[in-house]
Amino acid sequence: MKQPIPFSEPPALCGLPSPYYNQAHIAWRRACRSFIDENLTQHAIDWERDGFVPDDVFQKFASANMLVPSLPAPLPVEWLKKLGIHNVLDTVKVENWDYIHTAIYTDEMTRSGLQGPAASLTTGYSYAIPPILKFGSQQLQERFLPDLLLGKKRICIAITEPNTGSDVAGIQTTATKTADGKQYVVNGTKKWITNGLWSSYATMAVRTSGPGPAGLSLLLVPLLDQPGVSMRKIKVAGHLTSGTTFIELDEVRVPVENLIGQEGQGMKYIMTNFNHERLTIAIGVTRQARVALAAAFEYCLQREAFGKTLMEQPVVRHRLAKAGALLESQWAWIEQFVYQMTKLGKVEADVELGGLTALAKAQAGIVLDECARCAVLLFGGNGFTTTGRGEIAERIYRDVPGARIPGGSEDVMLDLAVRQLVKNYQNKTKGLERPKGSSKL
Repeated sequence: MKQPIPFSEPPALCGLPSPYYNQAHIAWRRACRSFIDENLTQHAIDWERDGFVPDDVFQKFASANMLVPSLPAPLPVEWLKKLGIHNVLDTVKVENWDYIHTAIYTDEMTRSGLQGPAASLTTGYSYAIPPILKFGSQQLQERFLPDLLLGKKRICIAITEPNTGSDVAGIQTTATKTADGKQYVVNGTKKWITNGLWSSYATMAVRTSGPGPAGLSLLLVPLLDQPGVSMRKIKVAGHLTSGTTFIELDEVRVPVENLIGQEGQGMKYIMTNFNHERLTIAIGVTRQARVALAAAFEYCLQREAFGKTLMEQPVVRHRLAKAGALLESQWAWIEQFVYQMTKLGKVEADVELGGLTALAKAQAGIVLDECARCAVLLFGGNGFTTTGRGEIAERIYRDVPGARIPGGSEDVMLDLAVRQLVKNYQNKTKGLERPKGSSKL
């Protein structure tokens, strides 16, 4: 077995002991890596250069049930078995799936170092289907989940707007009921919608009543070939293959049966959905940081300047060491976090880990920024070039804003984390207070 370049793999894959991974997880990593290497990783940089992932790649993943792992753990076992999905890659039974399996999958999907190709396949599936599973009526699920879970139709999550990003309560797209109460008429715009271009549907945040969070609802809105819907690709700095989309909605008629859950509960549904999104972003982004730093490390072992290799220069080792310490600390936190997810129920995890999830997502972006910048600087001119040896560092560096902004921008995440921690602390200490009028000890 080839000795891995330092920082190129998590410690558990470098022969070091870990308390988190059992034999089932190890077998899953092996099968997962084999499939993803063949069908994604080896082609990813070519697809990113071209700006698109071939359509048949999505179908390969769907046919192998390799979109299912992008859903939150535990998996929707009843629905999956109903559709004939009993395991993934003949390795993990769907009922045995946990968040460590999810983390392995997410880590492997980004092992090319690029977010775009993986995002083109999984973003809509991962973040737009769960609200239907958790809050959709039985009738809504029966109408849409078979095609969506099997990958016969595609879907996106449509929250952000030209003037509304992390401030979800400010959404302006409206959904007004017709006089007969049978349809919603949707008007507005959505921006930066990943996978929108090829999605038949969107799980969309809309305003069904007054201002603020209480006026928000989630609606399953048809997109492709739907009258009143127009979509176009947005050019962004990184994530070139992910299908970032601008959506215009002009008098779009949607059956009231497409309401997800209850009117006015959209903010609640969106917030619970964000936790899975932010944690998987943190996992994938940390792998990107690993790819960038390992590429720079390998380059510094070979590149000569001033009569010796870059690695022989103390200042270079110092820069690698600082970035490496951040990287491995972040990964250790991610592993701990994922393990905690396997021990907590959804409700408890949302309360105890919701704020920390935001913090982990923010910190992952900070770590990626440091590692990508370190790589570009050590590659020198090659790191500033879109081809050649430094291409991977240059492309990862362009992906950095895509780690620090989508899913909740960094400053908002840092603030949210502390506010949530304060709220939890106050709620817990309130229970320890002595009732007024009770005797003193």
